[in-house]
Amino acid sequence: MLATSVEIDQLTGVWQIDPDHSEVGFCVRHLMTRVRGAFTRFSGTITVGDEPLRSSVRAEIDTTSVDTRNSERDKHLRATDFLDSDNHPTAYFKSARISTKDGRYLVEGALTIRGQVRRVTFDLFLLGVDTDASGGTRAGFRAYTRISRSKFGVTGNGPVAGGRALIGDTVMLELEIQAVKDD
Repeated sequence: MLATSVEIDQLTGVWQIDPDHSEVGFCVRHLMTRVRGAFTRFSGTITVGDEPLRSSVRAEIDTTSVDTRNSERDKHLRATDFLDSDNHPTAYFKSARISTKDGRYLVEGALTIRGQVRRVTFDLFLLGVDTDASGGTRAGFRAYTRISRSKFGVTGNGPVAGGRALIGDTVMLELEIQAVKDD
């Protein structure tokens, strides 16, 4: 949903992502079902201009904070054949262009995982702007995109009978972001 002019006035400025009220999640196929996970440590800044299409987003994700509710799997995801967190402890996103299409924003930018930089486009929805209990201004956003993990060098996998892959190549990145406006 695109912001109205009243919301644009409320949105203009610099916003800090509130990690306590946000989620950076992912979903990937494992055999015939999906496994969901999230990163528990991340930060970012959203700068909204008077014209929303001149806005920008920067974010950092601590890859060592991967959490799939299974400690052995999380340890494996931090290993060399997946996130290689020892050598690449941080993933980055920096927007390059924002546009609109069919009532939503498209945020294009550079995503860096394992030192590999690829252009991605997030579908972004504004969920609203409101005042919190301490008088601060907060905004809610939902964003998602699909990436090919192999294009970022995330190659861990295992064969199963019939030559199929144990883990799918397509990863859905799903963001629920609440940001606090800087004073």
